[in-house]
Amino acid sequence: MTLRPSKASMTTRYSQVFTQVLQVERKLHDKQSEVPPKSTKRSRGKDDQKTISSDSSARKLVYTHWLLKSEPDSRIENGVDMKFSFDDLKNRPNQTEHWDGVRNYQARNFLRDEIKEGHEVFFYHSNCKEPGIIGICQVVKSGYPDHTQFEKENPHFDSSSKHDNPKWYMVDVKYKSALDRFVSLSELKSIHMKHVKDGGPLQNMALFTRARLSVQPVSQDEWDFIINLSKTSL
Repeated sequence: MTLRPSKASMTTRYSQVFTQVLQVERKLHDKQSEVPPKSTKRSRGKDDQKTISSDSSARKLVYTHWLLKSEPDSRIENGVDMKFSFDDLKNRPNQTEHWDGVRNYQARNFLRDEIKEGHEVFFYHSNCKEPGIIGICQVVKSGYPDHTQFEKENPHFDSSSKHDNPKWYMVDVKYKSALDRFVSLSELKSIHMKHVKDGGPLQNMALFTRARLSVQPVSQDEWDFIINLSKTSL
């Protein structure tokens, strides 16, 4: 004789199954809520632009090392000799001079906004028989208006610049030390080409990627590499 379950026991069993189903559904719901919702496409409004601008500024590199170009050989322009060598800086009173005459806007921006007191600078001889880095100087005064833009007899005079709204800026630099040896442009270029191909600290150096600038940023890796290079023999 087969015993049939009572209505009471069947009701209890149905209740248990129903409870189990509810528990499974609750777990599935909780798991789905953990997945982040898909973003919806929308046009960039002002809030997006602010975020992008903030992210961009956060990614901006801050440089504390620079390269400044100067001509070590005599070149007369409007009756003025443009020569200014590393030795000339060394022989200035207090071994200090203002870096005037820059008339490129990007270079001006570096001088005005980014080069600060205490930053170190490679002194680079340019427009000469053998261009290259000869020594190190230090910024002793951050950017301020370049007086030569207001001097009519000066080759760097700019009639469109006003005292209350100057266009051009300069910094003051002080002689620090010569490199252990002169590092020529040709040597740096050879290394740069190798680093472009195989990777290395000079692969993106502004001396080659922004060659026409007379004021250039130098990364910490580039600076360290060149300092160590100057301590090796050719």
